[in-house]
Amino acid sequence: MNFFKSHFVFNRSQQNGIFLLVFIIIILQVILFAVDFSSEAVTPEISDHELEGLQKKIDSVKLASAKKDPEIFPFNPNFITDYKGYTLGMSPAEIDRLLAFRESGKWINSAEDFQEVTNVSDALLKKISPYFQFPKWVQQQGKIAAKLNNAISAKVERKDINQAGLEDLMQVNGIGEVLAQRIINYRNKIGGFIDDIQLKDIYGLGYEARENLLREFSVKNEPEIEKKSINTINVLELSEVPYFSYELAREVVNYRNLHSGITSFEELAKISSFPADKIDRIKLYLTLD
Repeated sequence: MNFFKSHFVFNRSQQNGIFLLVFIIIILQVILFAVDFSSEAVTPEISDHELEGLQKKIDSVKLASAKKDPEIFPFNPNFITDYKGYTLGMSPAEIDRLLAFRESGKWINSAEDFQEVTNVSDALLKKISPYFQFPKWVQQQGKIAAKLNNAISAKVERKDINQAGLEDLMQVNGIGEVLAQRIINYRNKIGGFIDDIQLKDIYGLGYEARENLLREFSVKNEPEIEKKSINTINVLELSEVPYFSYELAREVVNYRNLHSGITSFEELAKISSFPADKIDRIKLYLTLD
């Protein structure tokens, strides 16, 4: 008993220290339970309407950024690189044709040459050709050639290509028997040429040979055709129009039905199998009405 008693006997100073310690513990306990020490930040409440408005602003900025076309500066098309061609909107196949042509040691001297080599669409050529920049001697040469062609055309009355026979076509420089027969066969297939531009569709008829042909022949008497609206024509009728197969006609009609009509021929290029490079010829046979 004396043993335990010796352990609980404190002097006056020690008792005061114990009372102070107990008091501090009690104060700390009160503070712990009374004060919220949570570190979570208070998040301001945002209404659904405000969130929707913010999302629309973000979407509009993204859309504007995606639609922004890179600025085009004057350039020589002979020196187009893969990256440059991509930014201009050329396909890999079109870029490869250009690079292969240049590797053969040949040069492009006009917008017509560029399209002949690359087979880019008329729409793309119209967009980028104003920025073509050729050496001055090439430009001067082109002016002289244009004047010469105009002088020749003024003196020589061109004949109707829809009436030209095999021997007539073979008289043109650069056109032999095989190519002449190919022109006649294609003319018969489409029911006669409607426009000179359709000569571009003849396989093997290069730019120079075509220019030589057009110096002597042109479409004088167009075949009579009934233009039909691409918004009302059915699949079978469309498949009979030049440049259309049954499969392509069906895809076009399906696209038309899905989009509630076609507003321009150019939008048909969204169809993967559509021959976008032949839109100018397709317009000869169809309307949008």
